[in-house]
Formats: sequence, structure tokens, C-alpha cells
Amino acid sequence: MKKRSSFLALLISISLLSNAQQEKVIYKESLQDFPNPERGFYIPIEVSASRFKPLTTAKLMAYKQPVKVRGATYTINTTLVFRYYVLDTFTDKPLPVSFLENIQKDMDALREAGMKMIPRFAYTNTTKTGDCKDGAICPPYGDASTGIVFNHIQQLKPLLQKNADIIAALQMGFIGIWGENYYTDYFGDASANGTGVIADSSWQLRSEVLKALLDALPKDRMIQVRTPQIKQRFVYGPKALVTSAPLKEPASFDQSDVSRIGFHNDCFLSGPDDYGTYYDYGNSSSSRKPANEELRNYTEADSRYVAVGGETCDDVFSPQNDCAPAGHAEEEMKALHFSFLNAAYNNKVNNDWDSLGCMESIKQKLGYRFVLVSGSYPSHVKKDKKLHIEIELHNIGYASPFNPRSAQLVLRNTKTMKVYTLNFLGNIQKWFPGKINLEQTFVLPSEISAGSY
Repeated sequence: MKKRSSFLALLISISLLSNAQQEKVIYKESLQDFPNPERGFYIPIEVSASRFKPLTTAKLMAYKQPVKVRGATYTINTTLVFRYYVLDTFTDKPLPVSFLENIQKDMDALREAGMKMIPRFAYTNTTKTGDCKDGAICPPYGDASTGIVFNHIQQLKPLLQKNADIIAALQMGFIGIWGENYYTDYFGDASANGTGVIADSSWQLRSEVLKALLDALPKDRMIQVRTPQIKQRFVYGPKALVTSAPLKEPASFDQSDVSRIGFHNDCFLSGPDDYGTYYDYGNSSSSRKPANEELRNYTEADSRYVAVGGETCDDVFSPQNDCAPAGHAEEEMKALHFSFLNAAYNNKVNNDWDSLGCMESIKQKLGYRFVLVSGSYPSHVKKDKKLHIEIELHNIGYASPFNPRSAQLVLRNTKTMKVYTLNFLGNIQKWFPGKINLEQTFVLPSEISAGSY
């Protein structure tokens, strides 16, 4: 991925002979499901520190072919791996060099395979029952203290910086069971086992973890948080209202902290509020309460400019989580600008999309999908003249690309195969769903020779 810096290459035929009129070419849309970076269904691969098994290039390359994962009735073409690191043996100590070296082996294998990672770090992914108010999940939960968390983030920072080229987005993690920021021993237990709310001091601690992670990544990479309220209270403070203003386009993709916080919904379409995703967890002066409509409105607006993904987790919300007309799965993905989903969980939900007929559309439209509609090019250009290009694209996907990447016009001599690369202006992160017009006049390289390109 690092070696392939171009995002969009248009193959056209131009002769460096004499001036000619612009000629318009109309293109036919392909319905093929093909892999593209940082979008689509991902492969989840969990590993614990106590039984670490590094990724291998061979295993990853096998995932790049059309593949069915466990429990799936459908095949996927993927470029994404969700790597879930469970730090089960390091809840009270620094990360050893050997563990960091194993993570680097993962990164090396992904880079060699031409894939990208969505990493999340957590301390436990197990629950226990007992005599507690919640009943099903009881404390102590098994995550790490604040000092350990901050120390681990600092240890991971060099790795994250070095390997940012193959990190699609980093999920916040660290806090609570599964790294989902809910059942936690140290960061404010909002369940019935604790105070029932997240106190101001706990919101502040969570925001400090998020800030440390933002600082640990390069400015051109995003962090995903589990609920929209986590972002609201990072941006506006512990007492932020659920009606707080979302990110707006002037500040989008400017590499500020607020522009780098996206969302991972790990119970997508599981119920009216996605099992607490759209819920107000209160603070020191307010109680917890439903906020489904307000937080959905916030997320729909904010998600246009950030990385969004996740997984389904329960099929009890059927038929609402099915294909149209009975359900609104695709409508929901479009409204919330989803770029990726788990291909292995929960396939009781995902398989319904396959059997009910909307899976192919979902596979194609997760993230961005650019359709080349037409292009206007000169058939001949004199060497000392300029090359004018007009291109119409349609993004029929649910989202724009959330990471920066260049769009290039590539001129390749059909006889010598020598390549000249010219860069389009503008930011492809703002190639939002809908119509995109590219119009630019290029200055030909002085060293270019006559011929057909």
C-alpha cells in the first residue's frame, strides 16, 4: 500500500502531435465487486498477549482472494484486517520488547500482503456472572489502571507512528471489557454495578486517554470511539449536551483533533438505540437517559467527515435490520456513512442481507465507490501546449475516503512504456457521495517526448 500512492489513474490516449478539439468519452459502469483500500468487509483476527501468534503474509494473501469467513453464506474481497490485541498478561506491568516486536511482525506481514489494519487494544474480553446488580456481568472486570494505560500508549506510540501507512484507523479501546468503554474498574462504571452514570472526573480521564491516542498517531490518521457521546464530551467537556454541534465541513479533514475522531458501532442495527450506542450516560450533575434521536442526528451529520465502521451483534431487531422494504439496513449505512463492517460477526444478521438480496449492493457501496461517467480529452497536444482534462465521476458509495490520498493522471508512452505522473488538485476526502467534477489544465513535463500516450 505504501508503494502504491496513486488513488485514481485514468487511462487515456493522447498523441503529442498537433492541437485538436476535446473529445468526450462515455464509460459503462462495472457491477464487479472488487477490493479497494480502507473500505468493505474486514476480517477479524484476535490475539492475546499470553498466546501471541503473529500474522503471516501467506495467511493474509489467502484473504485477498474471494473468501467466506466463519458462519458466512457470502464471499468477500477484502483489504482490511481488524486486529484485536488482548493485553491479558500486562494489566499491571509495562509491555515487554518481545510483545512490541510481535506487533511489528504483524505490521510487516500486512504491508507485504498489501493490506491494512484496524487495531484495537483491550485488557480483557471475558465476562463473569455473580451476585451483582447487573447479574450477567459482574466486577471486577479486569481492565488496567490509568497509569498502566497511559504508559502502554506511550510504549505503542513509536510503532503506531512507524506503521501508520498500513493503519486504516485506530479504535480507542483500552477502557473496559472488549475495550468498549463501558464495564470498567477504573474509568467510571455507568452500569447498575456502579454509580449508573459517568462522573465528570471519569469523562475527563477518558478524554485524556483519547487525547494520548490522538497524539500517538500521525496527524493524518483517525481514531474511532465506541459512542458519539465520547466524542461530544472530548470536544465540549464532561457536561456537553447530546445536542452539541457536530463537525462541519470547514473544519473537516484539517487534521485537528476534532476532525480525527470517528465512530465504531459494535452493535449496529441491534435495537432502537443499538444497545446503548445512542444513549446519554449522564455526568456528575445529570442522570443517564435515552437520547436516541439527538445522538443519531449528531452522528449522521458528524460521520460525513470521519471514519465509520463496526459490526452487527444481535438479530433480535429483525425485520428492521433486514433489506428493504421490510428493513432499512442500507438506508442506515448510507445515513451513517459506513466504510467497513465485520465479515464474521454477527452473521445471523449479515446472512439475512445475502438471502434477502441486498448483500451485493452493500459489498459494493461500503465506503467509497467511484463510477467514471465521462471524460473529455484532446486527441492531440503540442509539446509546448497545455493538456486540458474534464472528468465526471459519481461516488455511489456510502462515504468518501477518510484518509488522504492523491489522485493522479498517468501518461504512459505506449511504445517505450515510460510513465509521467501529473497530480490533480483538491482533496479526495471531500469526494462525497454524489457527483464529482474534475476539470484541470496540466502543464506537460518539459522532458516528455512525442508519441502516443
